Amino acid sequence: MLEQLLFHLADNGEATSFASSLRKARVRKFGELLQGANGELRILDVGGTGAFWQRYRDELPTRVTITVLNKSHHERPPTPWISYVYGDARQMHMFGNRDFDICFSNSVIEHVGTIDDQLRMAEEIRRVARGYFVQTPNAYFPVEPHFLIPGWQLAPVALRAWLLQRRDLGWMKRVEDRRQARDVVESIHLLSVNQLRRLFPDGRIYRENIGPFTKSITVWRPI
Repeated sequence: MLEQLLFHLADNGEATSFASSLRKARVRKFGELLQGANGELRILDVGGTGAFWQRYRDELPTRVTITVLNKSHHERPPTPWISYVYGDARQMHMFGNRDFDICFSNSVIEHVGTIDDQLRMAEEIRRVARGYFVQTPNAYFPVEPHFLIPGWQLAPVALRAWLLQRRDLGWMKRVEDRRQARDVVESIHLLSVNQLRRLFPDGRIYRENIGPFTKSITVWRPI
């Protein structure tokens, strides 16, 4: 029963879930930051999908072009205002300084690797765009958002890998090999508010709360 409730709360594909309502409010907040901008807006989405922007197109100003950068593009909806680039968020050498008006990134920076990798991603975002809007789950929210286990992120890595070897956990599928299970666990590095501030020292913090708890945090710099 508890597991089903957690899935419902965290499922972005379920229109009535808390996660979906928070995501919709997040995109609306992003759209509000763009209001009043002159001319066509150039948006870079780091780690996203074209389908995401098709879903939330009404939250954006009329004149926008979006470049979606990702390591792979499983779906590429043929939309004239969306283009696709293959690349790594930590090394966006294909873009020049301030090529974009604003960079958007949703639940990506916790997946790029170590804190040094996250710093490289942050530096690239701040280089290629005048403004940014970078969201990530809060490291101190009671329920870890990928494995859906309370306090999961605070447990020893060896214990987490051992548990993942034995069953599916949240959105993560069972991994029988010990080394691979440990790699999966260590591939997610959640951030706190203070850590996100250090990565983006010129940004402002926006919190998404469920009751007294901050579920996710966004750092943003206006255009």
